[in-house]
Amino acid sequence: MAAPINTFKQRLLAGETLIGCWLATGEDYVAEIMGTAGFDWLVIDGEHSPNDLRSIRAQLTALAASGSEPVVRVPLGETWMIKQVLDVGARTVLVPMVETAEQARQLVRDCRYPPEGVRGVGSALGRATMFNSVKDYVATANAQICLLVQVESRNGLEHLDEILAVEGVDGVFIGPADLATDMGHAGNSEAAEVKAAIHGAITRIAAAGKAPGILAMAEAPIQRHIDSGARFVAVGADVVLLSTAARQLAARWKG
Repeated sequence: MAAPINTFKQRLLAGETLIGCWLATGEDYVAEIMGTAGFDWLVIDGEHSPNDLRSIRAQLTALAASGSEPVVRVPLGETWMIKQVLDVGARTVLVPMVETAEQARQLVRDCRYPPEGVRGVGSALGRATMFNSVKDYVATANAQICLLVQVESRNGLEHLDEILAVEGVDGVFIGPADLATDMGHAGNSEAAEVKAAIHGAITRIAAAGKAPGILAMAEAPIQRHIDSGARFVAVGADVVLLSTAARQLAARWKG
């Protein structure tokens, strides 16, 4: 039995526009609820949310019956972190703060078994193989791993074309908040020069045959990014949805 087909990767590379949302509570119960909403993909955030390997595994399990692809964002592009999230069942990985082609090439190697990469073979122990029931996993997994890298600094944008030339990088996600801050516009990703930089980056990513991605939480920038050519777009976050709805409800009835 081969590794399951990564339909998210297939759809992304086929040019579809896929809509996603962030999971930032660290709770598998919330992930399961979000998995019923109909998003194409959901980010289990290990960078800015209270997640560890066990909570990531629990959320992957909670989303197993969902039509939403779990995208695991690791805290850093470290070989051991990527190995662990792949072994617990992630097949789409998002890596923050990528600034050079050298970083990108190493990340590709981290996601692949030898001889194409350096991923350790512990398949008999991992959830990725359904505990050794997917017998041909090691021979077939490389093609089903989807690697998305985040470019979110001026330095990253300067090296974007080199990053885009790296075979095995499937998509490039622009981090608008970090980029805006690095450009001197902290908290304002709608500043004119930031908007121009994002539009230019999305255009370059698409022209290179990679999938451009981004996060936005208001209708105008979401639509603008889609119109620019972004193909995997996160449009919200679970904690924001909950806090906004709760505050509105309290204000309505306390007022």
